[in-house]
Amino acid sequence: MAELGLNEHHQNEVINYMRFARSKRALRLKTVDSCFQDLRESRLVEETFTADEVSEVLSGLQAVVHSEVESELIHTAHTNVLLLRQLFSQAEKWYLKLQTDISELENRELLEQVIEFEKAEFTSSNKKPILDAIKPKLAPVNEGGTTELLNKEILRLQEENEKLKSRLKTLEMQATEALDGKAQLERALQDLQLDQGDEKHFIKAKDLTDLENRLATLRSEFQKALDEETENQKLLEESLASAKHDQLRVQEQLSMAEKELEKKFQQTAAYQNMKEILTKKNDQIKDLRKRLAKYEPES
Repeated sequence: MAELGLNEHHQNEVINYMRFARSKRALRLKTVDSCFQDLRESRLVEETFTADEVSEVLSGLQAVVHSEVESELIHTAHTNVLLLRQLFSQAEKWYLKLQTDISELENRELLEQVIEFEKAEFTSSNKKPILDAIKPKLAPVNEGGTTELLNKEILRLQEENEKLKSRLKTLEMQATEALDGKAQLERALQDLQLDQGDEKHFIKAKDLTDLENRLATLRSEFQKALDEETENQKLLEESLASAKHDQLRVQEQLSMAEKELEKKFQQTAAYQNMKEILTKKNDQIKDLRKRLAKYEPES
């Protein structure tokens, strides 16, 4: 079977439009045929005509056919505009901007595909009566379509929330490790300073100078490492704060999406019917309790 490269739902919509166009086309062709039939019955009653009479007859017929064809072409253009309006209106409700390529309307290869598709759908012994009885409709934008998209958005936000939680946990572990490393370096530096004070009483002046130089070098290295750890800690804290903000933002979006979905559900006919049934049941229970209270013995 010829295909147009669309999914089943959209292909059925195309078939419905082609069925509508075929019915309008057949109606207009009958109208054109009736123009010729009226001419035969009203004007072609004599056996011979002069050239002027033939010219007059043909001019009248030309004017009638021209009017019918022009009317059909205008009507077809206007119905196509209405069809495009439906599609664009649905797209705009989701802030989408659709684009059309007018040049593709003259693409002979694509037009041949449409011709083959129409032949396969309508001229094969008219073998598709089921579509005549069951005409699929577009899902309402404010009900089914909205709910489906909201569910997808909620799933996406939940996945993003889980990723942010994992990232937040990793950053917290890195921040803890950085703090531990900083504390170890500070303790090591303090130990070296204490060792320097204890050894000054037992070594000679030359050795003291060498030791002081070595300790200064070690102190500089430790200070440099400490500064790097401090900078890393600062970066980690900033990343941690950013991750927390992202998580809060995603949680807020998720909450808004869930509220919107709940609101949409409460607006559905099924919810309203269920609410009405529960209200009636509650009223019945209250009435039964009042009636039972009349027959209960007083204590």
